[in-house]
Order: sequence, then structure tokens, then C-alpha cells
Amino acid sequence: MKETLVEKADKLAGYTTFILIFLGVIQIIFGEYFSRSIALTANGIDCIGDGFVSAVVWIGLMFFKRPADKRFHYGYYKMENLASGIAAVVMIGLAIYIAYRSINQLMDPNPIETPLIGAILALIAAIIALSLGFYKFRKSKKSKMGSVKLEAFNTIKDGTASGLTVVALILSSQGILIADGIVGLIIAIIIITIGFAAIKESSYILIDACDGECVDISFSIKQIAQDFKEVKSANIVRLRKSGPIFQGELEIEVSDDMTIKEFNKIKENINNKITEIFPEIERVTITAKTKD
Repeated sequence: MKETLVEKADKLAGYTTFILIFLGVIQIIFGEYFSRSIALTANGIDCIGDGFVSAVVWIGLMFFKRPADKRFHYGYYKMENLASGIAAVVMIGLAIYIAYRSINQLMDPNPIETPLIGAILALIAAIIALSLGFYKFRKSKKSKMGSVKLEAFNTIKDGTASGLTVVALILSSQGILIADGIVGLIIAIIIITIGFAAIKESSYILIDACDGECVDISFSIKQIAQDFKEVKSANIVRLRKSGPIFQGELEIEVSDDMTIKEFNKIKENINNKITEIFPEIERVTITAKTKD
């Protein structure tokens, strides 16, 4: 099931890469050489940047599907988080350039040529990007993959930016020239906000930080173990998130006279209960200690 979801996410990321880059190139060419619109050019750059983000996620998912080997004992799950971080850095870099161009336009507004044709191009890009983005967002909920969710938000953001570009070009056609620069700046701020949030999330996972959802799951695992009458207490729960899955350790206190066979049985029962409630947990290593 997990492999099927990854394969679907992989294909979606691949399709999105080519679609967004194509839309971006068309908008940049028209924005730079025909309409002279900063917002349309910025949106085109944003589209290509988002296409590159999708490409990075695509490559990350290709590594993600590899099984564990002699070099990577825990598999390639964290490649997905690394891909998220790299994609976010690219997004922020592009946003800074867009902000620079937008500020220049605000300080020295230039008239837009053929704004309505540009608005039609941006509208087509908005419809395609929003359709792809919301579809991928629904899929990301099932896969629980951070990079897929980032890519979905990124594509939705791209569609929203295209919609704002439509508004800017229509306003520019009515003589409100600063609309072009304002929308370009708004697009840059949106990109930076999403980018920093993604860097924070992926960085936490890469250094095995456990907060938010991870803390809640740790508490629940402890409660699950303590519900078994053979377990006197659950002392230590350590969880680490890799991509969409969790791996962890659990230390339980049992009676001095418990046999290895009995312990293996209770360990199996605890693991089965944990994975039944939390299917995203791939493995929990359970160790026993007796009261000193």
C-alpha cells in the first residue's frame, strides 16, 4: 500500500515538473518581450521554480523507494525530508529575486502592454496549477509524506499567484500601474513564508527532533504498553520520524520470573496493537528490564 502511494506521488511529481516549467517559460517569454509585466514574469519564474521544486521532490521519491542496504541500514526515508529542505531553499532564493524586481516596479511603474492577453495566460496557468495542487494535497494526506505535501502546497501557491497575476494585469489595463509590483511582492512573501515553514519541518526531522505529533504518539505508545497486565510500567519511549514513517524504541518493566518465550509473546502483542492504531509506525524495538 505504502509503495503504491509512493509510486503515484512519484508520477504526479514528474508530470507536475514538466507542466509547471512549460507554463513558466510561456509566461516569462510573454511577460519579458511582449507585455512588459513584472507580475507575469515573476509568476513565470515562480512556475519554473515550482517545477524545479517538483523535480527535487521527484528525485527524492525515487531514492525513497530504495530498500535498506549495507550502507543505509534504516533505508532512504530521510531523502524525502532532505528533498523538502532543498526545494524550500530554492523557493526562497527565487522569492528574493521576485521581491527585488517588484520593488523596482513600485518605485518606477511602467505601463503594461497587451495586459488582457497576459491575464488569459495567467488564468490558464491558475486553473491548471490549482487543479493539480488540490489533487496532490488529497493524495498527500494518504501518503503522510512531507515533501509531497510541500509540493502540493507549492502548486496551490503557484495557482494562487497566477490568480493574483490575473488581477494585477486587469488593474494595470485600467491604468493602476502599481498593481503589477504589488502582486509581485505578495507572491514573493507567500513563497518565503511557505519556504521557511518547510525548512523548519524538514530540519527537525533530519536531526531526529520529536515534537508535536511525535510527542503525542510517544505518550500513546506508553499507554498502550501499560494496558497489558504483564507490563508493570513503560519507562522510555524514543521515536524518530523518517519521511512518512516512525521508528522507535520502547523499554518496559516486567516481572523477574518472566521467560524469554513469554516476553517475546507480550512484545509481539504490544507491537501488533501499536501498528493497528498507528499504521505509520514501521517498527518499535522493545526491550525489557526488571526491578532492581
